[in-house]
Amino acid sequence: MRAFMTSGPHRKAMPKLLGWCDEASLVHWTQSDDAVPSWNVASDRMRAEGRSSKVRYPSPRHGDLTYAEPWTRGGLPIRRRTDARPA
Repeated sequence: MRAFMTSGPHRKAMPKLLGWCDEASLVHWTQSDDAVPSWNVASDRMRAEGRSSKVRYPSPRHGDLTYAEPWTRGGLPIRRRTDARPA
């Protein structure tokens, strides 16, 4: 996880968090396996053990982590592109 946090897209996006978001939070935990937790498990953990992150214009629900539950329905699957890209 540390390697992900300190490189690539995550590292480039995090400095922009201050201006992009009105709610942001983080939580640290360890688990016995490498499985990615579901959105609901991650959200529950965030609210129970997490802390708010710095943002320029926080919403009223930012500080106490009472923001909306994650929306986990209605998404579309990401499909691998099968056609060859033009040269």
